[in-house]
Amino acid sequence: MKFAVIVFPGSNCDMDLLWAVKDIMGVEAEYVSHNETSLAGFDGVLLPGGFSYGDYLRCGAIARFSNIMKEVVRFAEEGLPVFGTCNGFQILTEAGLLPGTLLKNSSLQFICRPVPLKVVNNDTKFTSEYEKDEVIHLPIAHGEGNYYCDDETLAELKANNQIVFTYEEEVNGSLENIAGIVNKQGNVLGMMPHPERAVEKLLGSEDGKKFFQSMIKNFGKVTV
Repeated sequence: MKFAVIVFPGSNCDMDLLWAVKDIMGVEAEYVSHNETSLAGFDGVLLPGGFSYGDYLRCGAIARFSNIMKEVVRFAEEGLPVFGTCNGFQILTEAGLLPGTLLKNSSLQFICRPVPLKVVNNDTKFTSEYEKDEVIHLPIAHGEGNYYCDDETLAELKANNQIVFTYEEEVNGSLENIAGIVNKQGNVLGMMPHPERAVEKLLGSEDGKKFFQSMIKNFGKVTV
């Protein structure tokens, strides 16, 4: 399996993702520029955190129109894994690959600290290695992580079991403490916390390793 780590102007967690997948998990991964128009030879896409295009207009709003995003959309439509963390989650919502949007934190302050999360749904290809309702600790680093959607969308998320992670405490004002969701098909996941920053004890937690283990184990068998 080979992952593409997409690099936008302003990305600052691309190195973290590449290191986590390639050096810790032992899977092939390469940087791919936002200017590229092909993802040929790759089996999955990782969208990193950061401040793509300086977060002008809205977080992820400009990155959504990058050349490479047509290929990211194709991957999503073909059932291949697409994962976005932090700014990557924001880009996925802007691209319409995930419902809802990310607003400014209710505190109007940037938050950077480890937080407890509940694995609400472990019946996904991204979370199968976790136990249902397992509480894990992952770091966050965002100013616009306040997840919001309308009532109809929320009801749909619940009905389809698309809410994957929730905060165990009030963090940023997110609707029903939602921290991560998956699309209906189960191959696109976005979350504000950073599992790639919790894959080694030296970093304070290894709780993110099961996330990547799940993805590699389950999507490594996918053929389209």
